[in-house]
Amino acid sequence: MKNIFLFLLLLLSGVGFSQSLNDYKTVVVPLKYEFLKSENQYRMSTLSKFNLNKVGFDVYYSNEVVPDNINRCSVLNYDIVKEGGFLVTKLYVTFKDCYGKIVYQSEIGLSREKDFQVAYNDALNKAFNSIYELEYQYNGGTNVVVEEKPEKLQKPEKLQKPEKAEKVETAAPSVALDPDELLFAQPLAGGNYQLINSKPSVVIKLYKTSDANSFLAQKGSQQGVLVKKDNQWFFEYFKNDQLISEKINVKF
Repeated sequence: MKNIFLFLLLLLSGVGFSQSLNDYKTVVVPLKYEFLKSENQYRMSTLSKFNLNKVGFDVYYSNEVVPDNINRCSVLNYDIVKEGGFLVTKLYVTFKDCYGKIVYQSEIGLSREKDFQVAYNDALNKAFNSIYELEYQYNGGTNVVVEEKPEKLQKPEKLQKPEKAEKVETAAPSVALDPDELLFAQPLAGGNYQLINSKPSVVIKLYKTSDANSFLAQKGSQQGVLVKKDNQWFFEYFKNDQLISEKINVKF
């Protein structure tokens, strides 16, 4: 009887633990993590923002200014934590409130890939699976908007400047894809590819994941995914918080 009571208590605590994410709309993503040596190494910050936007959060990098009308304690601080493992990469993500208390911690994402870029990206995507399963829905939260000060809101330098986020990227600007243009998949090390056109020039770089029908993709400065749907390939990414899906013609 005691064991059943403890089980129910843990179950109820876990439910409340996950649902508390719904109280928040804004997340701040750091550019550097404790287990990495440089900013946005292996594009972990970029991939984090992509996944968080897809979940439904408003996301700012740590070098961006969060608007003045957002209460500091209605913002979650995001982090990625690496666990030790032999020949495996283990990552999980945490969300902390303004007091440093963990609001939610994901399941561990595990990857056995040997290439660091692929392994870290694969493990992070797997960690996000448990977040997607929460089916996040913002419920309005509490104290999200503080008393507005028009004189401050009218100053453009106080608001988010989207171009700042571009500083994280180092690739050239992306251009729209022609769905009728045939791109050839050129194999690279570690199961990765680069898609080239007839010029030839590299159009998209692809990074292997655990799913044969899905790749992490980089087109110029645009980060996204290449997914196969109904025997057709689509490059999908977020632009101005809107999901963009571009059909492309690929020959592997």
